[in-house]
Amino acid sequence: MTIPTAPDQTLIRMPSLRAVRSFVAAAKYLNFTRAAESLCVTQAAISRQIRELEDHLGTPLFTRTGRSVELTPAGSIFFDAAQLSFLNIAQAADRIRREQARPARRQLTVCCSPAFSALWMASRLPSFFSANPDIDLNLVTTQNFLSLDPGLKPDLFITKMSRLREGYLSVALFHDEIFPICTPRYLRDHPEVASLDTMRDGTLLNLTPYGRSQVAEHVDWSVWLSMHGMSLDQRPADAPHVFNANDYNLLIEMVLSDQGVALGWGHLVEHLLRQGRLVRPVNEQIVLNDTHHYLLYREECENDEAFERFKRWFTAQFPERQVA
Repeated sequence: MTIPTAPDQTLIRMPSLRAVRSFVAAAKYLNFTRAAESLCVTQAAISRQIRELEDHLGTPLFTRTGRSVELTPAGSIFFDAAQLSFLNIAQAADRIRREQARPARRQLTVCCSPAFSALWMASRLPSFFSANPDIDLNLVTTQNFLSLDPGLKPDLFITKMSRLREGYLSVALFHDEIFPICTPRYLRDHPEVASLDTMRDGTLLNLTPYGRSQVAEHVDWSVWLSMHGMSLDQRPADAPHVFNANDYNLLIEMVLSDQGVALGWGHLVEHLLRQGRLVRPVNEQIVLNDTHHYLLYREECENDEAFERFKRWFTAQFPERQVA
């Protein structure tokens, strides 16, 4: 049994779009002859359509004095609304026509942390776009991969979690390498940071876990030093401050402005090391061999050409660290 569709009263009450188009032209030029010329119709057709619209609305839209016309108060109200609606329709139609005329494009939605986006993606994406001009990327950043906006289903995640949700496959990439970093100038002005014993007692910029519980295991100065047999509690009472923040991008900016020593995650700061903007004041580091970074992707993307091209480009950025 077919259930009949209820009448759509909004559409039923709508005036004729042809009549509205004639009205908009007449209101724009305040001249029926020019309106007729702009629409390639006769003046009589314009007059007929406007009479139809006035009958539908139950009120005059123009006052006619000889050959000139002026909008009534009701006409001004209707013109403002109708002109904006027609403009929106025309823009949408133009956009659709342009899209249809372009070669087919593919968009991939990639989700990663703000630090990975700013410190890794930003400097490397030009090479991807140069090699793949027909692929658009939609980048979404979050610190909480388990709680995204409803309806958001990224094609790819770059994360330290091997599983996030059903329907995704994972590629293990690399382990974290974590070591102290500062600027060459800071090292020159504070030679004591070239030794772990005295570095511990200097100005430390520390990444806190607040708001980062969904990123992965947390390593801060306390954890890092303890893995080298040292403790922050051993700092003297008159030691410089330890600055704490949960924004890694902020800490990197502070390091770059010579404000102290922070822990550097190798994959995030390697380009700054290559450029000479940062240095490693000591050789000590830790490598988290029990955990990886992962590229997670939707199962249905597996045979998608755009995804495969992104995957090849992305994994090629880790030739030494890639493990699977």
